[in-house]
Amino acid sequence: MTLLNDYAPLLLRICLVVLFPFSGLDKIVNWSSAIKQAGRSALAPAMLVAAIAVELVTPVCIVLGWHDRLAAFVLAGFCTVTAALYHQFWRYPDFWRFREGEGLEHFWEFLKNFGLVGGLGLIVLAPRTLPISDVVQHPLASTHVSGPQAGTVLPTAP
Repeated sequence: MTLLNDYAPLLLRICLVVLFPFSGLDKIVNWSSAIKQAGRSALAPAMLVAAIAVELVTPVCIVLGWHDRLAAFVLAGFCTVTAALYHQFWRYPDFWRFREGEGLEHFWEFLKNFGLVGGLGLIVLAPRTLPISDVVQHPLASTHVSGPQAGTVLPTAP
């Protein structure tokens, strides 16, 4: 159980950020497509370079635990901006008809980004994890999610 306690947080962090380095590499390899997707702004190349840097550097920081809270905050901001700028599902008429299409695809990407924001936010606010043994011993325990006791386990009924 000790080995699992030691490496579960690392494995979970890897799972949370694994897609970002691949996305950054994809932008490098397919630069012209990435520029096209970024838009026609004169700032597009600079924004793309910044996006690549964020996608390559912040996951490493999060996995290694080096300035991980700052890195998670930056990456969460990146996900928020990406969702708002590039996944505007509400602009596609097919979305409002609740049919398969580009609008629905962007809707799922939008939600995925905010799911990532939630996971990254947990690293910002609660970088330590419970030992696996505590979770196994109390699998149905509930946790305070807000207020001064946030993060502590609620008492269980006798």
